[in-house]
Amino acid sequence: MKSTGEVMGIDREFGIAFAKAAMGAGLRLPKNGRVFVSVKDADKRAILPVARNLVDLGFQLVATEGTYDALRSAGIDCDRVNKVHEGRPNVLDLLANRDIELVINTPHGSAPRADDTRIRARAVQLGVPVITTLSGAQAVVSGIGALKRKNYEVVALQDWMTAHRSSEGIAARA
Repeated sequence: MKSTGEVMGIDREFGIAFAKAAMGAGLRLPKNGRVFVSVKDADKRAILPVARNLVDLGFQLVATEGTYDALRSAGIDCDRVNKVHEGRPNVLDLLANRDIELVINTPHGSAPRADDTRIRARAVQLGVPVITTLSGAQAVVSGIGALKRKNYEVVALQDWMTAHRSSEGIAARA
Protein backbone atom coordinates (compact mmCIF):
# COMPACT_ATOMS: atom_id res chain seq x y z
CA MET A 1 0.00 0.00 0.00
CA LYS A 2 1.28 3.44 -0.93
CA SER A 3 -0.02 6.68 0.45
CA THR A 4 0.92 10.35 0.56
CA GLY A 5 -1.76 11.09 3.14
CA GLU A 6 -4.91 13.12 2.74
CA VAL A 7 -3.54 15.71 0.36
CA MET A 8 -3.79 16.55 -3.28
CA GLY A 9 -2.08 18.87 -5.69
CA ILE A 10 -3.69 20.44 -8.71
CA ASP A 11 -1.93 22.04 -11.65
CA ARG A 12 -1.95 21.85 -15.42
CA GLU A 13 1.50 20.23 -15.25
CA PHE A 14 1.89 16.86 -13.51
CA GLY A 15 5.26 17.74 -11.96
CA ILE A 16 3.92 20.84 -10.20
CA ALA A 17 0.75 18.99 -9.12
CA PHE A 18 2.89 16.22 -7.63
CA ALA A 19 5.19 18.72 -5.91
CA LYS A 20 2.19 20.48 -4.37
CA ALA A 21 0.82 17.16 -3.09
CA ALA A 22 4.24 16.22 -1.70
CA MET A 23 4.51 19.55 0.13
CA GLY A 24 1.01 19.07 1.51
CA ALA A 25 2.09 15.69 2.88
CA GLY A 26 5.16 17.27 4.49
CA LEU A 27 7.65 15.87 1.96
CA ARG A 28 10.40 18.39 1.21
CA LEU A 29 11.61 17.92 -2.37
CA PRO A 30 15.25 18.97 -2.68
CA LYS A 31 16.40 21.18 -5.54
CA ASN A 32 20.08 20.26 -5.30
CA GLY A 33 22.58 18.10 -3.42
CA ARG A 34 23.34 14.40 -3.33
CA VAL A 35 20.92 11.57 -3.97
CA PHE A 36 21.54 8.06 -2.66
CA VAL A 37 20.37 5.41 -5.14
CA SER A 38 20.25 1.69 -4.36
CA VAL A 39 17.80 -0.46 -6.28
CA LYS A 40 17.13 -4.16 -6.62
CA ASP A 41 18.49 -5.93 -9.69
CA ALA A 42 15.10 -5.98 -11.42
CA ASP A 43 14.99 -2.15 -11.24
CA LYS A 44 18.52 -1.37 -12.42
CA ARG A 45 17.62 -0.79 -16.06
CA ALA A 46 14.50 1.22 -15.26
CA ILE A 47 16.32 3.53 -12.82
CA LEU A 48 18.68 4.76 -15.56
CA PRO A 49 16.38 7.47 -17.00
CA VAL A 50 15.56 8.67 -13.48
CA ALA A 51 19.27 8.85 -12.64
CA ARG A 52 20.06 10.72 -15.88
CA ASN A 53 17.31 13.22 -15.13
CA LEU A 54 18.67 13.78 -11.63
CA VAL A 55 22.16 14.44 -13.00
CA ASP A 56 20.69 16.77 -15.65
CA LEU A 57 18.92 18.63 -12.82
CA GLY A 58 22.29 19.17 -11.14
CA PHE A 59 22.25 16.44 -8.50
CA GLN A 60 25.22 14.27 -7.58
CA LEU A 61 24.50 10.56 -7.28
CA VAL A 62 25.85 8.16 -4.68
CA ALA A 63 25.20 4.43 -5.01
CA THR A 64 26.14 1.09 -3.54
CA GLU A 65 28.17 -1.34 -5.64
CA GLY A 66 25.54 -3.02 -7.85
CA THR A 67 23.64 0.17 -8.63
CA TYR A 68 26.92 2.06 -9.00
CA ASP A 69 28.09 -0.48 -11.61
CA ALA A 70 24.81 -0.22 -13.52
CA LEU A 71 24.90 3.59 -13.54
CA ARG A 72 28.55 3.80 -14.56
CA SER A 73 28.03 1.20 -17.31
CA ALA A 74 25.31 3.46 -18.71
CA GLY A 75 27.67 6.46 -18.63
CA ILE A 76 26.00 8.11 -15.63
CA ASP A 77 28.37 9.82 -13.24
CA CYS A 78 28.10 8.75 -9.60
CA ASP A 79 30.15 8.01 -6.53
CA ARG A 80 30.31 4.63 -4.82
CA VAL A 81 29.59 4.21 -1.12
CA ASN A 82 29.83 1.12 1.06
CA LYS A 83 26.76 -0.84 2.02
CA VAL A 84 26.13 -0.65 5.74
CA HIS A 85 27.43 -4.17 6.40
CA GLU A 86 30.60 -3.49 4.34
CA GLY A 87 31.97 -1.00 6.85
CA ARG A 88 32.57 2.69 6.98
CA PRO A 89 32.14 5.16 5.49
CA ASN A 90 28.69 4.05 4.37
CA VAL A 91 25.38 5.63 3.52
CA LEU A 92 24.39 5.91 7.20
CA ASP A 93 27.47 8.08 7.70
CA LEU A 94 26.49 10.26 4.73
CA LEU A 95 22.98 10.64 6.13
CA ALA A 96 24.29 11.49 9.61
CA ASN A 97 26.56 14.14 8.07
CA ARG A 98 23.59 15.61 6.18
CA ASP A 99 25.30 14.79 2.87
CA ILE A 100 22.21 13.14 1.34
CA GLU A 101 19.09 15.09 0.29
CA LEU A 102 17.03 12.22 -1.15
CA VAL A 103 17.03 8.42 -0.87
CA ILE A 104 15.81 6.16 -3.69
CA ASN A 105 15.86 2.60 -2.38
CA THR A 106 13.67 -0.12 -3.82
CA PRO A 107 13.09 -3.13 -1.55
CA HIS A 108 14.71 -6.44 -2.44
CA GLY A 109 11.64 -8.67 -2.25
CA SER A 110 8.95 -9.11 0.38
CA ALA A 111 11.36 -9.54 3.29
CA PRO A 112 13.28 -6.32 3.94
CA ARG A 113 17.03 -6.57 4.11
CA ALA A 114 18.66 -5.25 7.26
CA ASP A 115 20.72 -2.60 5.41
CA ASP A 116 17.71 -1.27 3.52
CA THR A 117 15.62 -1.07 6.68
CA ARG A 118 18.33 0.81 8.58
CA ILE A 119 18.89 3.24 5.69
CA ARG A 120 15.22 4.07 5.29
CA ALA A 121 14.65 4.38 9.05
CA ARG A 122 17.62 6.72 9.49
CA ALA A 123 16.58 8.86 6.54
CA VAL A 124 13.06 9.22 7.93
CA GLN A 125 14.47 10.16 11.36
CA LEU A 126 16.52 12.90 9.71
CA GLY A 127 13.68 14.20 7.53
CA VAL A 128 15.28 13.04 4.28
CA PRO A 129 12.67 11.99 1.69
CA VAL A 130 12.68 8.25 0.97
CA ILE A 131 11.31 6.85 -2.28
CA THR A 132 10.78 3.08 -2.50
CA THR A 133 9.28 2.58 -5.96
CA LEU A 134 10.31 3.40 -9.51
CA SER A 135 7.01 5.17 -10.18
CA GLY A 136 7.57 7.25 -7.04
CA ALA A 137 11.10 8.11 -8.17
CA GLN A 138 9.82 9.17 -11.59
CA ALA A 139 7.14 11.36 -9.99
CA VAL A 140 9.62 12.96 -7.59
CA VAL A 141 12.04 13.76 -10.42
CA SER A 142 9.17 15.24 -12.42
CA GLY A 143 8.19 17.38 -9.43
CA ILE A 144 11.74 18.54 -8.78
CA GLY A 145 12.25 19.38 -12.45
CA ALA A 146 9.03 21.36 -12.57
CA LEU A 147 9.90 23.29 -9.40
CA LYS A 148 13.33 24.16 -10.82
CA ARG A 149 11.85 25.33 -14.14
CA LYS A 150 9.13 27.60 -12.89
CA ASN A 151 7.30 29.03 -9.93
CA TYR A 152 3.93 27.68 -9.00
CA GLU A 153 0.82 29.39 -7.82
CA VAL A 154 -1.73 28.34 -5.25
CA VAL A 155 -5.27 28.37 -6.60
CA ALA A 156 -8.38 27.60 -4.58
CA LEU A 157 -10.16 24.39 -5.53
CA GLN A 158 -13.33 26.38 -6.18
CA ASP A 159 -11.48 28.46 -8.78
CA TRP A 160 -10.30 25.30 -10.55
CA MET A 161 -13.86 23.99 -10.57
CA THR A 162 -15.18 27.27 -12.00
CA ALA A 163 -12.51 27.30 -14.71
CA HIS A 164 -13.23 23.66 -15.56
CA ARG A 165 -16.98 24.27 -15.83
CA SER A 166 -16.35 27.31 -18.04
CA SER A 167 -14.07 25.39 -20.39
CA GLU A 168 -16.57 22.51 -20.58
CA GLY A 169 -19.33 24.94 -21.53
CA ILE A 170 -17.15 26.59 -24.18
CA ALA A 171 -16.10 23.23 -25.62
CA ALA A 172 -19.72 22.00 -25.74
CA ARG A 173 -20.80 25.11 -27.66
CA ALA A 174 -17.95 24.90 -30.17
